[in-house]
Amino acid sequence: MVIIKQEIAGPVEGVLVRPAAGGRIGVLVLHGSYGPGTEQRCRSLARSGLVALGLRWYGGEGQAPGICEIPIETFTHALDLLHSQGIERLGVLGLSKGAEAALWLSVLDQRIDAVVALSPTSVTWPNLGPGTDGRSRPWRSSWTWRGEPLPFVPLDEAWKPEPPDEDGLVSLRGWYERSRKLYPEQYETSAIPVENTAAELVLVAGGDDRTWPCLPAARALRDRRAAVGLPTVLVERRAAGHRPRLPGEGPVTPPTHLRYGGTDADDAALGAAAWPHILQALHGASPLR
Repeated sequence: MVIIKQEIAGPVEGVLVRPAAGGRIGVLVLHGSYGPGTEQRCRSLARSGLVALGLRWYGGEGQAPGICEIPIETFTHALDLLHSQGIERLGVLGLSKGAEAALWLSVLDQRIDAVVALSPTSVTWPNLGPGTDGRSRPWRSSWTWRGEPLPFVPLDEAWKPEPPDEDGLVSLRGWYERSRKLYPEQYETSAIPVENTAAELVLVAGGDDRTWPCLPAARALRDRRAAVGLPTVLVERRAAGHRPRLPGEGPVTPPTHLRYGGTDADDAALGAAAWPHILQALHGASPLR
């Protein structure tokens, strides 16, 4: 399929990739904390008949240098742009912190028809890096809505990672697990209320995620929705890590300091297993069971 790429600048910064024949179904694609790099994923989605907008949502000109009090309105403006392109059905696909944002977006903006959350969390965690004021501490929420910070779980300031292996990589999973135990009340009040969105929800999680415990989080999200009678598709693979690879995507960049878990083969197998469910949700067909 022939696809067309368009660079987007201004209030919304990113790349728009569409089938040459156009389309009425759009998906907002959100990167994780490692920063921009969504074009390849957008191309895979466009080859499947979707209009994909890969958004740069922090670290750009005029944006916060870190994931700190990012306005959810950043993403609603991107949805406005997709609507202006003639899009009638809206989906959002996010990885890691991008999945955290995608889930909140579906709760706060009822235009969302489908959410795909890769390696998600079930709660809001604090900032990663500095905000627009250049400060990383004290802890603040990753997100705001209408100028107010969303509730979040602080991270344990006293936590120290285990000594890295010979490859020098560090796992952060224990930091999140310890912080959950340290702040149980905040963990409850910071839960993302996915029971309040009618959007179709596809969760993709690896059991060997060494960044944070995304599989237990995905199961918690599924259970919150099941409690109010809402269906959820959960695709999991015990041996996969934090970075599932979707069909058509090349190998991920080798890690330099953080341990993501999984293997290339398992991460690709997880992405392949999830792909039919992702496309059915985004296109609007009934998800596979």
